[in-house]
Amino acid sequence: MIELKDIEKRFGEAVILRDISLSFPEGSVTALVGPSGGGKSTLLRTINLLEQPTRGTVTIGRESVEFVPDRKVPWRSIQKIRCQTGMVFQNFQLFPHRSVLENVMEGLLVVQKWPKEKARERAVELLTKVGMEHKIDAWPANLSGGQQQRVAIARALAPSPKVLLCDEPTSALDPELAAEVVDVLGTLANEGTTMVMATHDLRLASQIANFVVFLEAGKIVETGSAEQIFRTPEHERTRRFVSSINAAQTL
Repeated sequence: MIELKDIEKRFGEAVILRDISLSFPEGSVTALVGPSGGGKSTLLRTINLLEQPTRGTVTIGRESVEFVPDRKVPWRSIQKIRCQTGMVFQNFQLFPHRSVLENVMEGLLVVQKWPKEKARERAVELLTKVGMEHKIDAWPANLSGGQQQRVAIARALAPSPKVLLCDEPTSALDPELAAEVVDVLGTLANEGTTMVMATHDLRLASQIANFVVFLEAGKIVETGSAEQIFRTPEHERTRRFVSSINAAQTL
């Protein structure tokens, strides 16, 4: 179980997230949607504490961290939360000087202190899962964007995190390459991987997510199943957003 309780995030006087309380059951896939600047990515990054809340509580499994203004949280507590998450970034963030195989092995060797052969076996297993086993010796610069993102997904999954966080995983890709990534994430969802994703791609959200959170101006406007939010939203603001995104994605 992943839980956010009474989360607030400020940058100076600007309130980026306000009164956010959400829970993400094990095995669920949640899509965070909304207009640019609405707080999707910031909210996603509070789960693994890449963005530390100004106040509120973050819980993953048995680990919980409470944030209070002007009180520093111990680094060890942050690491206990962060090590239970895997992160897939918009722009891949692969190490350019490492091969595909080495990219996936790196965290296992450096952070987890796995033996090299065990790390290699795990990396090959995951690259096979995402359809990249034939590129294990390639350099990131020689891969398409879709291939790089699939390697990034394998790397994020390597330490068997409790939750996979995806920050706009298809937005840097053209539709054909994005479809590759949607297929991989769909397979992971079907296998019961817990995922939370911030995305503008309603195709990705509607095909994979079973729960959707619509955010605007740092506040939750509406939550519900993917079918409800995308077909029969309750709030007028949600209806306008879904209609505008659907129109843009059919141009």
